[in-house]
Amino acid sequence: MSSDKGLGEQALSKAAEAGFSSQLDEVEELDVDIQTNPLNAIQGKVDSVSMKGKKIVQGDLRVEEMEIDIGSINIDAMSAAFGDIKLENPTDATTRIVLTEQDVSRALNSELVHNELQNLSVQVEGKSTTVDVQQAEFSLPGNGKIGVKAEVFMQETGETHSVAFTAVPHLDRSRGTISLEDIQYSEGKDLSPEVTKTLRDKISNLLELRDFALEGMSLRLTQLEVQKGRMTLQAQSHVESLPSS
Repeated sequence: MSSDKGLGEQALSKAAEAGFSSQLDEVEELDVDIQTNPLNAIQGKVDSVSMKGKKIVQGDLRVEEMEIDIGSINIDAMSAAFGDIKLENPTDATTRIVLTEQDVSRALNSELVHNELQNLSVQVEGKSTTVDVQQAEFSLPGNGKIGVKAEVFMQETGETHSVAFTAVPHLDRSRGTISLEDIQYSEGKDLSPEVTKTLRDKISNLLELRDFALEGMSLRLTQLEVQKGRMTLQAQSHVESLPSS
């Protein structure tokens, strides 16, 4: 928040920052900036709202950066005077989120996701068997691809096998969903397609950022950019209300 802002803008920005912070499991840096002027503030008119955060954790996923930008809005001036920012009407916003390789690897090895990858019933060489997916590693090698490597423990034999593959993330803009396509194996191709599908589904669910739809806000992915070491996702958000503390 800029130090040269007026008292009204500072008070509104501080109230909004407290609201956003209360909706996040963890955040290392958070800055909310509300632009208005004294006359408009009295009338409940705000020119813009921007939220920028770094190293944010929601559920099992940590993201490197998150930005939300909202254009001009009308708020309840009386409520705002007491630090409660209420929208007069719903509005739209754009959201930008940056993920790193470490962010997704951390989520895949979190307790909840790890537990969901245990005791999987699969077919291996025509036989039913039960496997546990152990340490999983996510990478962004470049060329628009993602990479996954995991150790798979076979409960019946006590053997551990490796599976590794690359895939191309595809965004369905009409649905806001991500699928992993063009699978290329470097290890474990014959292990089990079901193991790969389970890993693909978990990664797709994480990348769709459902945990990052804050209270009063919906989130639909509109753009996906995959670079070496980082992934940037953009979304259109429908805002019914701003988070309150």
